[in-house]
Amino acid sequence: MPQTSPIYLDYNATTPLAPEVWAAMRPWFEQHFGNPSSSHAFGRPARAAVENARGEVARLLGASPEEIVFTGGGTEANNLAIIGAAQVPSERGRHLVTTAVEHPAVLEVCRWLAGHGFELTVVPVDGCGRVDPAAIQAALTPRTILVSVMHANNEVGTVQPLAEIAALTRPRGVLLHADAAQSAGKIPVRVDELGVDLLTVAGHKLYAPKGVGALYVRRGVRLARVTHGAGQEGGLRPGTENVPAIVGLGAACRLADDETASRPAELRACRDLLWQLLAADLADIRWHGQPASLLPNTLSVGFRGVSAAALMQALEGFLAVSAGAACHSAGVTLSATLRAMGVPEEYAAGTLRFSAGRPTTAAEVRAAAGAVIGAVRSLRG
Repeated sequence: MPQTSPIYLDYNATTPLAPEVWAAMRPWFEQHFGNPSSSHAFGRPARAAVENARGEVARLLGASPEEIVFTGGGTEANNLAIIGAAQVPSERGRHLVTTAVEHPAVLEVCRWLAGHGFELTVVPVDGCGRVDPAAIQAALTPRTILVSVMHANNEVGTVQPLAEIAALTRPRGVLLHADAAQSAGKIPVRVDELGVDLLTVAGHKLYAPKGVGALYVRRGVRLARVTHGAGQEGGLRPGTENVPAIVGLGAACRLADDETASRPAELRACRDLLWQLLAADLADIRWHGQPASLLPNTLSVGFRGVSAAALMQALEGFLAVSAGAACHSAGVTLSATLRAMGVPEEYAAGTLRFSAGRPTTAAEVRAAAGAVIGAVRSLRG
């Protein structure tokens, strides 16, 4: 299907840099180069820019600026949250709880700790990818120090009941961490409403540059250092700050905050239109997850009797989507998330994830649907 400019429906994998974000960043590449740790006339503007961005991230999350730690991305923020919390000496014990559908940036960190003397409980999910708070409650023991549950799943978009989970962890003195890489900028993410103690943001998921992220650390929560060096970011993230990227993250958070009221409905309209078009013309397809409790932009569809790899090859050059999660897909290996949800293999093996974004138009959705319908029919041939 030759086309000069492929349609992009993979915004959960990464987002383009928003024009407003690039405009905010550009002076920090071209004019201002000072080290924010320097006290002279070159360093002071850089420090002010970093602190202004810190305030923008905090505003989006409903946090205080001093509760925001800048990192090199979402994976680093997750490592700092989980390892940092686990390595604070505790008389409680060394027990961690997470779920079966976490991103590898959480699951692999927890498994690494499990190989270094920590206990780990991985809680299952239901057929929609949702974790039952009662299952979290059953997993808690007097030794539990941390629970990590993502806010929204990167593959199917399921939004987890964090506030209900926080109502179980907070009275017990157990820390609650949430990876909000996929939710920030798409739905409201307010730390007090969610009840979390630690929360991860990834810049490149909300129209900021790659290589920058942030970790919310509730006031009073102690973390051990994961990396060692000078005293930047409250001593938790040593190294000279990446000022242009941090400025970009601040601008992206400001943009997301301004669009909180309108953006979810626009994304949902694109997602729902795509499903309606696919379902109208194709039999034996399945929408993974429960629409009412999903991210508004995310549609994970299983096409029975079709290989996802073959379908993506048929769409090459016309449509950019993911088979599962782009950052850790591996050929025809079934998605761990879909396995945890109990999705039948004949649908899981043919699953594509479509994710809309700010630039997505109804015309693009219609063209994408037509291409997918044609490719599925041809492959089923």
